[in-house]
Amino acid sequence: MARVTVEDCVDKVSNRFELVLLAAHRARAIANGGAMTVDPDGDKNPVIALREVAEQTVAPDDMREALIHSIQKNTEVDEPEDIAAPLLPNDRRGPMLGRDDQASDTQVDVMTEEQLLRGLESSTPTEPSANIGASGAPRERGR
Repeated sequence: MARVTVEDCVDKVSNRFELVLLAAHRARAIANGGAMTVDPDGDKNPVIALREVAEQTVAPDDMREALIHSIQKNTEVDEPEDIAAPLLPNDRRGPMLGRDDQASDTQVDVMTEEQLLRGLESSTPTEPSANIGASGAPRERGR
């Protein structure tokens, strides 16, 4: 085949965009050492890939699957094994939020804003921390 045209390949791969994707993927495969199914005749890899499509020496479905496989990223989900983490029996499980017996709930202490503010004021230091140097001793002023 002296010259490969889109018309030679379009009847094998109907979508031109898909043809470009498949031929580019096949050309990269040839560049990475893939076996050629046609005589190279001194042509470059993209031309060889298009000639393979036109002469149907490589099935477009196989090229499509190889392209999809090269694009896919497999994320392996590490599921815990049942034996590795056995479930506790119901009588040994802790309370579950919203599903436990409400009669066993304890009363939570309620604090007003005034009590909270008084508690925070009593916990503040008497000296500002800005006067303490790196050694922990107060800094001398005037320097």
